[in-house]
Amino acid sequence: MIHKIVNLFPFWAIILSAIAFFNPELFSSFKSTIVPLLSLVMFSMGMTLSWRDFQQVIKKPLVIVCAASIQFLLMPFFAYVISIILNLSIELMTGMILVGASAGGTASNVICYLAKGDVALSILMTVVSTLAAVILMPALTFLYLNQVVPVPVEEMLKSILLIVLLPVLMGTLLNSFFRRGLTIIQPLFPLLSSFSIVFIIAIIVALNQNNLSNLALPVLVAVCLHNLLGLIAGYGIPWLFKYDARTCRTVCIEVAMQNSGLSVALAVKYFSITAALPGALFSIWHNISGSLLALYWRSRE
Repeated sequence: MIHKIVNLFPFWAIILSAIAFFNPELFSSFKSTIVPLLSLVMFSMGMTLSWRDFQQVIKKPLVIVCAASIQFLLMPFFAYVISIILNLSIELMTGMILVGASAGGTASNVICYLAKGDVALSILMTVVSTLAAVILMPALTFLYLNQVVPVPVEEMLKSILLIVLLPVLMGTLLNSFFRRGLTIIQPLFPLLSSFSIVFIIAIIVALNQNNLSNLALPVLVAVCLHNLLGLIAGYGIPWLFKYDARTCRTVCIEVAMQNSGLSVALAVKYFSITAALPGALFSIWHNISGSLLALYWRSRE
């Protein structure tokens, strides 16, 4: 029963997103719960892991380098090319570049978990890309936009520590030492994660309702195409290097799901509200596309 409910989470995400769009007041007041909910999801993921999972991941560092290379070489390039082809304004191109130059988002870990990917690998990829973004995000924005955008290093590292690492490590610690006693409640963690991420998506839609109402079709096409190219490159390149399907789907999700929240914050602070539109839309779209992809992979399993 729980398995069937979890498999339907993309549809719940779409339904709740529609409700949030037409009735934003129902969800916008829950903005302060996003971080605690993400931490809860990360703790739930940790409860399905053991130290052995992380030990296995450390043995294959090349796949982490591969993911980071796709993340920072191809994703900004895709954003730039798409902006040129669709003839986006300078402000919208700026928003696309900021999204493309971002690190992997914490939502990628959740979608990877729901897609039955390698969660330990996904978490380490997010940590590595976040650390790399401290240097590469300003460098890439200067390369493509000829403008230096300061990245909030301390804030980024603090959020990764508090939202991702600590909850996951706590869950992993409990699961490693008390696995037998926790067997009964283990099936509840995917359900808890699913409902949490669906609620988070609804909150994000509600908070961006005004932006979405003023959205032009070219921006929607640009964001969807950028995400699609990330999914294709994220799966296809590791596949060419003969990695197994589980690793390919993990890299695929990690690469295509950017830390769009940071790109929105930087766009508003250093550019304009218009430049924040691609990131605002991406934060919604990548969760829905990732959820649908996770459903597909879960059904195949």
